[in-house]
Amino acid sequence: MKRIKLLEVRSELGAGTRGSGMGIDALRVACLNKGSDYFRRFNSVVVPDLNHVLFDKTPFPFAKHIDAIYTVQKGIAAAVEQTLRFGEFPLVLAGDHSSANATIAGIKAAYPTKTLGVIWIDAHADIHSPYTTPSGNVHGMPLAASLGVDNLKHQRNIPDAETIFFWRRLQNLGEPGPKLKPEHLVYVVVRDTEEEEDALIEELGIKWIKLPEIKAKGSRRLTREIYEHLRFCDLVYISFDVDSLDSSFSIGTGTPVEDGLYLSEAENLCQDLLENDRVVCFEMVEINPTLDNGNTMAKNAFNILEKATDAIEKRLRLEEVVSR
Repeated sequence: MKRIKLLEVRSELGAGTRGSGMGIDALRVACLNKGSDYFRRFNSVVVPDLNHVLFDKTPFPFAKHIDAIYTVQKGIAAAVEQTLRFGEFPLVLAGDHSSANATIAGIKAAYPTKTLGVIWIDAHADIHSPYTTPSGNVHGMPLAASLGVDNLKHQRNIPDAETIFFWRRLQNLGEPGPKLKPEHLVYVVVRDTEEEEDALIEELGIKWIKLPEIKAKGSRRLTREIYEHLRFCDLVYISFDVDSLDSSFSIGTGTPVEDGLYLSEAENLCQDLLENDRVVCFEMVEINPTLDNGNTMAKNAFNILEKATDAIEKRLRLEEVVSR
């Protein structure tokens, strides 16, 4: 890989609270206020968002706006695949976390024979389906789509045929079939889950690293253990939801949760994880400036983004020197 490319996804169709579509612009404001040249240093691509459909009533109560989300996700997956095929590192900045299913699909489309590992840094497990969701918000479903699971054993809803049609399209985005195996997924600081998710996580045996373990081990040791768990994966994608931060730092997000990462912990963890040469994509999501005071969330997130990007650039420079 030669350089970083920013993929800007302003869609907030999958969120339950309006405003995360403005998260990227809030990051840009934080960048300007800090006097940084971050957004001038990298080429960027804006993926069409279709947020205008939010003014229309959705006919899909168990997967709100899933028809438009499918269209948006096709664009995200294509942008990620193209970026990787051009030898660039896709750094995805997105509104709501439903985008992650498309990011994963794009990576697998670019590397269909490679095994992908996912590090999910988030307050939420995001492993619901239309059959189990309590809210109908698709940002709670990306991992169920990528894993190809419905969790019918713990079904609470009866989605209609059209919802199921689009749900299958999301599950088969890019290359048909599941993009990810449960043993290749690592949850980090997930702490706000529903019973249906807890049961599925246990059944699938997904690795789940909780806050006390993070505090006890520190980011360096934790990083080593995560990559040891993912030792059979050729590639790794890291997805960072800002609500992984403790709610004292993350008011400006749709679903803040107590007992999360401190800023320094998030910075160190992202930096350490991104030093690994198997990481091919990093994503940051769910900044919502409409819920914030003084753009604090975006300021905090931008600091993490800068540190994460520095780690990626350092690694890319090293790879370039080694390849000469």
